[in-house]
Amino acid sequence: MAIRDWPEGERPREKLLALGPEALSDAELLAIFLRVGVQGRSAVDLARDLLGAFGGLRPLLEAGRERFCAEHGLGTAKYVQLQATLELSRRHLASQLARGDALTSPSLVRAYLASQLRHLGHEEFAALFLDSQHRVIRYESLFRGTLDSASVYPREVARRALELGAGALIFAHNHPSGVAEPSDADRRITERLREALGLFEIRVLDHFVVGDGEVVSFAERGWI
Repeated sequence: MAIRDWPEGERPREKLLALGPEALSDAELLAIFLRVGVQGRSAVDLARDLLGAFGGLRPLLEAGRERFCAEHGLGTAKYVQLQATLELSRRHLASQLARGDALTSPSLVRAYLASQLRHLGHEEFAALFLDSQHRVIRYESLFRGTLDSASVYPREVARRALELGAGALIFAHNHPSGVAEPSDADRRITERLREALGLFEIRVLDHFVVGDGEVVSFAERGWI
C-alpha cells in the first residue's frame, strides 16, 4: 500500500506536523528525506531496508559517496542532498553558539563539537576560540593524525589564540575507535596547553573527547 493510502495519522509527514519530529522513528524521518520508495516498496519500507543494510542511522548518514550511492533507491542526487542537510545542521549549531556565552549552553557546545568530529575516520584536535566574555570567535581544526604529546604544539596554539584575540579556549578531539575515555596522553597534552596558554592569561575552559555516542568532558571530571 502506498503511503498516501495509509491512515492520515500514520503518514510520516502528517505525523510530524501533528506531533513534532521527535515523535517519528528513524525510518519515518528517513522516509521523509527519501520522499519516494521503489517499485513494490514504500518510502518507509525502503528506509527500513536501508537502515538494516547500513547498520543504523548514523552509519548511513556518515557513509562515503561510493557506499551510499551503491544502495538501491539512493544515488548521487540523494547523496548531495544529504551532505547539504548535514552541513546546514552543523552551521545551525554554530550560529546558535555564536549568539551567546558558550558556557551557558554546555549541551550545545557538546553537540556542536560532536557534529564536527564524530564522523571522522582519523584523529583530529580542534579548538573553540572564545573572547573574554566566552563568546565564540572561531572553531578551528589544529592538528590531525595520531595525537600525542609530540604532535600537539602548545606554542602554535598560543600563537593562534593571540592572533584571534582569544581570552579562553575549549579543546576537543575525537577517538576513531569510538571509545571516548581520555587517555593519559590526552591529560598530559591538556596540562601542557594549560601551562603554555596560562603564560598569556588565556584560560582553558574544557577539553572534550568525542567517541561513538559519548562525549567526555575534562571539566565535568574535575580535571580542569
